[in-house]
Amino acid sequence: MSIFHSTKGRRAAGVLAAAIATATVLAGCSSTPDEGTGSGEAVDYGTLAVQLSWIKNEEFSGEFFADTNGYYTDAGFSEVTLTSGPSTGVAELLSGSADIALSDAISVGTAVASDDAAPLKIVGTTFQKNPFTILSLADGGNILTPEDLIGKTIGVQDSNTSLFNAFLVANDIDVADINVVPVQYDPSVLVNGDVDGFMAYITNESITVESQGIEVSNLPFADNGLPFVAETFTVTDEFLASNREKIKAFLYAEILGWTDAVNDPEAGAVLAIENYCDVDFCPSIESSKLGAVAQALLIATDDTVANGLFTITDDLQNETIASLAAAGLTVEASDLFDLSLLAEVYDEHPELIKYMK
Repeated sequence: MSIFHSTKGRRAAGVLAAAIATATVLAGCSSTPDEGTGSGEAVDYGTLAVQLSWIKNEEFSGEFFADTNGYYTDAGFSEVTLTSGPSTGVAELLSGSADIALSDAISVGTAVASDDAAPLKIVGTTFQKNPFTILSLADGGNILTPEDLIGKTIGVQDSNTSLFNAFLVANDIDVADINVVPVQYDPSVLVNGDVDGFMAYITNESITVESQGIEVSNLPFADNGLPFVAETFTVTDEFLASNREKIKAFLYAEILGWTDAVNDPEAGAVLAIENYCDVDFCPSIESSKLGAVAQALLIATDDTVANGLFTITDDLQNETIASLAAAGLTVEASDLFDLSLLAEVYDEHPELIKYMK
């Protein structure tokens, strides 16, 4: 989604620093996926096309570690292409231009619940708690509750329109009571006073604006009626049915990459900015570090410490389905999630569960 950050992120830095120590990597003591098959032969999964939800920055530091440290290669891929967004990934998956997309449960759920019933499944998630927020200035719109949106001018990007509408429905707010204007992803329209609120990531734009010495306010979706998983690993039903082992190999490499990222988020930020970022949109190293630290708190939770990265508990699945229902979208957990592949990865490689160092 976006490139910026928040006050919450700054406070989070000290907490996370105490919780996650050094960047010792699990890869050295882990077996590769094909070793668990019993064949004893190296596998060749060829290429894999991954659609990212946003531009290449610290948000994808786990992917960058997997690429840089050879985890994709070791898992059997000749190449994993990481295509920049912004995008929900739904169109790319359905057109076949992407094999796997990093998306979010609302965007995927909207497609699945549509009349066309898009054949998509979420097979794991990076963010246990979604980072979407309405960002405002403390001495401006100061939007702290859903009701504060009424009568305000809110900037919403085209790709986030359905998500914003879902948030309004979940909070029983009529879109006619808000002046919604289309914006791009640059929060300068908020700083300049063109809008009262701006749809953002709490780990991204909020931090960027605050780093300018501006006090910000946030209205997080996850804490205001719309909790759901984000940065979801999403595939089509067809790709899942035909490529189970390939998807498992990808998830294996991703677990190793994100193990590195959550154990040393600042190193992940440096890697992203120095080696991968889209040059025209690179945030500062310091801003990127703050974002990486803040997002690690959305990734490394009590549930993932117990069950492993990317896992989604039954409770979290139910919360996500309830959020979709609150937004007027009717789907069952079985329509949206297939976590069997991730379960198999952890059954075959239980050492991966203990990712925290």
